[in-house]
Amino acid sequence: MKTSKTRTEKLPRIGNGYDVHRLAPDLPFFLGGIQLEYPLGCVAHSDGDCLIHALCDALLGALAFGDIGKHFPDSSDEYKGIDSKVLLERTYDLVQDAGYQLGNADCTVCLQAPKILHMIPRMRSVLAQILGVAEECISIKATTGERIGFVGREEGIAVYATVLLWPKLGEE
Repeated sequence: MKTSKTRTEKLPRIGNGYDVHRLAPDLPFFLGGIQLEYPLGCVAHSDGDCLIHALCDALLGALAFGDIGKHFPDSSDEYKGIDSKVLLERTYDLVQDAGYQLGNADCTVCLQAPKILHMIPRMRSVLAQILGVAEECISIKATTGERIGFVGREEGIAVYATVLLWPKLGEE
């Protein structure tokens, strides 16, 4: 059996991402590229969009490119308050430069409140536009913490993301 080092064709790649942020009063709350109206927001160096951060980590992980902190460190003033949509654009540029494109993304938002079901279509639209894919390629689901743990106590938000990357056509 040949090892992967001898493979010349590109294969589909799967990546998983995870992000978590504390919630605090009087901060803006961005999720999936949109701003939510809520009295709590994410404590973060950037705009704190937990969904986009998890998605970036999944994209980077699929190609073994490290994580969001490696590419956009929170120790850099360049990223202070940055719109996470810009981070996603830059991350996806790396994916495309490596010869891959998004097949689909599946994201799970763990958040006690606010309820986001009615906002998911808009989030899917924003993310699909940034990634240049159809909205049906972006899945966003929401669940609560059932009033237990940091999510259930409304102390924070967690997001899990999984992506499937395909070699770009003509670059297999």
